[in-house]
Amino acid sequence: MSNVRTLSKKSAKVSTVAKTAALATPTDLDSAKAQKVADAINRVLADTFVLYLKTKNFHWHVSGKHFRDYHLLLDEQAAAIYATVDPLAERVRKIGCQTVHSYAEILKLSALKENEAAYVAPQDMFAELIADNKAAIASMREAHGICDEADDIATASLLEEYVDEAEKRLWFLFETNQNRQDSAT
Repeated sequence: MSNVRTLSKKSAKVSTVAKTAALATPTDLDSAKAQKVADAINRVLADTFVLYLKTKNFHWHVSGKHFRDYHLLLDEQAAAIYATVDPLAERVRKIGCQTVHSYAEILKLSALKENEAAYVAPQDMFAELIADNKAAIASMREAHGICDEADDIATASLLEEYVDEAEKRLWFLFETNQNRQDSAT
């Protein structure tokens, strides 16, 4: 019985190694540098997932006298955030690495925190999204530096576009939240 378990474990290990090798897309980037880029992009990706879900959550639960405007703004922003997920994950795969596999891994990697409150006032929603977008921008800038060190111009270029989009979201959130005295009523 012990030999069967040992063989099973060895078979599983060989199988995992073979599957991992099967996912190693060829790249001209140095493998160690590519892994550093992948690690940085996976952190950006994790932040992106959390930011998307939080933005969508606030979209679903916003209330108050500016409901329609806020609801549409948050939906538009959530869609723009979500549109970055696949290109980011595919960049990781294009450089021969693996991307995030689960929500548990996303929550472990993300610097952003979920908001599970039953009610959040609109001005507090925007304040939280402002802070989260700033953190996401900082994460993308850090990842960009790692891409530069790895000579990964394609990933750096993608991040440049996403930083610009995030700065626009931040601007809209900031301006929307100026001098607001919204209430739940």
